[in-house]
Amino acid sequence: VYIRVMKAYERFEGKSSEKTWMYSIARNVTIDYFRKQKGWKDKIFPNFDWDRQLIKDKEPIPEEVAIMNGEIQDIYHCLNRCTTNQRSVIILRYIQGLSITETAEVLNWSESKVKTTQHRALKAIKKLMEDLSGKEGHRIEKIPLERKRN
Repeated sequence: VYIRVMKAYERFEGKSSEKTWMYSIARNVTIDYFRKQKGWKDKIFPNFDWDRQLIKDKEPIPEEVAIMNGEIQDIYHCLNRCTTNQRSVIILRYIQGLSITETAEVLNWSESKVKTTQHRALKAIKKLMEDLSGKEGHRIEKIPLERKRN
C-alpha cells in the first residue's frame, strides 16, 4: 500500500482528503491481493499434507484476542451475516472511525447511499443479535452503535 501511495502521490488531485484517498488505495490493494491469491491457494492447498505439516502460531493476533470476548464474537458473527456492502460501511464507520463523507469517498458512493446502507446494516445486526440472544437463552447487553452524524 505504501509503495502504491508513493507512486500515485503525484496524481493525487485533492478531491478528497489524503486519508480517504489512502483508504481507497488500501481497499483496492486488498481486493487485488485476494483475487491473485485465489488461484495460488487452489494450486497449493490440495497438495499440502495437513497431518504432517501443521502451521502453528502460539501467539494470538489482536483480532483473535478481541474475538475471544463473547459479546464481540457475537457481533462479528452477526456482522459476517450482513451483505458485503453493509459490512464495509460498518467496518469503515465504527472500526476505522471514518465519517460518512470519508466512507462515501473510500467506497466511491454518495453520502446518501452510505447512510442508507449503515441504517440497514445496524438494523440487520440488531435483529441478528436479538435472534442470537433468544436462541442462547441469555440477554446480550445493549452495545452503543450510535455515532455523531456528519
